[in-house]
Amino acid sequence: MPVSIPHSRRRLRVVLGIAALLIAAGVSAFVGVGRFLAREQPLEKADAIFVFAGTLAERPLEAADLFREGYAPRIVVTRATIDQATFQLEKRGVRVPTQYDLTREVLLQLGVPAGVLVTPSFVHDNTGEEARTLRELALEHQWRRVILVSSKYHLRRVRLAARRALRGTDVEVVVRGSRYDDSLPDRWWTRRRDIRWVASEVPKLVAYALGFGW
Repeated sequence: MPVSIPHSRRRLRVVLGIAALLIAAGVSAFVGVGRFLAREQPLEKADAIFVFAGTLAERPLEAADLFREGYAPRIVVTRATIDQATFQLEKRGVRVPTQYDLTREVLLQLGVPAGVLVTPSFVHDNTGEEARTLRELALEHQWRRVILVSSKYHLRRVRLAARRALRGTDVEVVVRGSRYDDSLPDRWWTRRRDIRWVASEVPKLVAYALGFGW
């Protein structure tokens, strides 16, 4: 005659099984968040390379390499808003190079011809504003595909912002993380720099997904 398992014990096993599954799912999500943020797409020939503002070297380096490798004939370099202290310096006649100035100079010194560079007249405060400028440039110049260059952990938000801005158009985007970004998406929790990046980027991505990234 089979031995019956008390109902309470069966219920405990079910609860423990569910808890184990939730823990496993949590660990998997924790480990995989770096790869999720940094997912890029295979490179394809495009009409332009759009460099998102934010770093001095790694993004311009990638854009210059892609240009030399023949992936696109032009590079878009955006202008970011300056902080209040820098504005006060300019009012007092102190000229401080902006990130745009430095990025442009880096590209020129890397051998990118000045005529290749496209500079929007707008200044931008966030990724969403840059994505809107991407739409305007793509429609104005009739671009069909644009390579978006940024840092690895920024790629998911860049893609979301760009696709939202380009809704209703036929413009395709290819997101590309700089090969000079030494982040470790597969082991992001092992370095303080990566932890800071991920901890900063996840809330921003959630905000963009909820429509607050503009």
